[in-house]
Amino acid sequence: MNATQRLCLVLGDQLSFDLASLQGLDIESDTVLLVEVMEEASHVPHHPQKIALIFSAMRHFAEALRRLGVRVHYVTLTDPNNSGSVPSELHRWQALLKPSEIHMTECGDWRLEQSLKECGLPIQWHSDARFLCTRTEFSNWAKGKKQLRMEFFYREMRRKSGLLLNGDGSPVGGAWNFDADNRKALPKGVVPPSPARFKPDAITQDVLALVAQRFASHYGALDTFDYPVTHVEAQALWDYFLDWGLAAFGDYQDAMASNEPFLFHARISAALNIGLLDLRQLCSDVQSAYWSGSIALNAAEGFIRQLIGWREYVRGVYWLRMPGYAEGNVFGNTRSLPEFYWTGETQMNCMRQAIGQSLKHAYAHHIQRLMVTGNFALLAGIAPSQVCEWYLAIYMDAFDWVELPNTLGMVMHADGGYLGSKPYCASGQYIKRMSDYCRGCAYKVSESTTDDACPFNSLYWHFLMRHGDLLRGNQRMSMMYKNLDRMPEPKQQALWQRGQLLLAQLDEGESF
Repeated sequence: MNATQRLCLVLGDQLSFDLASLQGLDIESDTVLLVEVMEEASHVPHHPQKIALIFSAMRHFAEALRRLGVRVHYVTLTDPNNSGSVPSELHRWQALLKPSEIHMTECGDWRLEQSLKECGLPIQWHSDARFLCTRTEFSNWAKGKKQLRMEFFYREMRRKSGLLLNGDGSPVGGAWNFDADNRKALPKGVVPPSPARFKPDAITQDVLALVAQRFASHYGALDTFDYPVTHVEAQALWDYFLDWGLAAFGDYQDAMASNEPFLFHARISAALNIGLLDLRQLCSDVQSAYWSGSIALNAAEGFIRQLIGWREYVRGVYWLRMPGYAEGNVFGNTRSLPEFYWTGETQMNCMRQAIGQSLKHAYAHHIQRLMVTGNFALLAGIAPSQVCEWYLAIYMDAFDWVELPNTLGMVMHADGGYLGSKPYCASGQYIKRMSDYCRGCAYKVSESTTDDACPFNSLYWHFLMRHGDLLRGNQRMSMMYKNLDRMPEPKQQALWQRGQLLLAQLDEGESF
């Protein structure tokens, strides 16, 4: 075997042929290393399907590289020489191969990147070109701003990418953001497309067997695994969405429906986050669909905003503010995450639906995460670190750079408003408006203080009451507090007492 000139370590969420550290690879003298390690699979109790996705996609990517003539060393989880962590594996292979250089692309997790930077090896780092905005570029944009706003960042990314712009640089349609047109509930009779499914091949079946054996204690089903694990399959999933989902995505992206876990959503975020799809190509395809007249502007703009606006924005905030950002807890929450988040065993139908599908598919769309499971955690005063761990563990597409800001900042408002300008809190009326969940619930969304009242209702007002000192000065919260202040004192007292009772039940470990 030829001596190794360059050793390129590729992580499980970096499975792109265009990865910066793979550019200029010399197949005669360079080596690519991929490792399955227990530390990354178990530092939180990841959903078994998430572990299976990453391991299977890694194995398929290694085979694809080998077919291109690339020298690949692949360490399986069961390799008797596997040392158990990424830094220790890099050390082991550096000693074995004695490369002249070690190359890596930036990590998606501050914890892992820090451990690699401290491992004593001379790694040459590459910026992750899969994103539109570099860490440095975001830092420069944020400089001098007391508060960051995604909307203004998003406009910069639109200008940079040239997406949905007129010839003079103005936004197509006369506005940058059509979010107000993207908040429709699902009407009766509207049937979403059947989800695209991908049958596990021999490699994936081996991985599923491994995960079933090694991670049996992790919450979540494994037998429903049907995700794409190759670039070809991920492209097929994307093509299916372009044909069958995108046109209605704009109108119904915030909608929720019982026993409909996917609706018109693409389900591509996991594939995109691990490198099986390309951000720029996705945006180009959506823009082309708009220019061709096959989709409305609110669908095109809404989808592109999620990709080059929100997704890039939360990544920028993550790398700008870590590691201290993870400690945010502006409300001082200490309550433990209820057990039903791990089991789905609750009489609240909205929570049962959202958690149940999360356990079954490792998936829930953004409104289910934000306004159902997230809203409850916010109103109930759950410790942000426990909520963040749950989201990171349970969702297929959750990697620290995207999960932590979304959960700690947007869901829990634990950063005091740095990421988003107000807490995303709501009573059961929001869930009733955007879903049919309330029809199948043991609780009454029309009630607030009775024993069978929707827990969201009293917890919502209880949250506003107990955090008035922090939130009354927020202009975007003023209408909520005006409504609270107009309530008769006995009504306020009854809401407070009902909220106190529910929180006491949580403290006793009771389910609702």
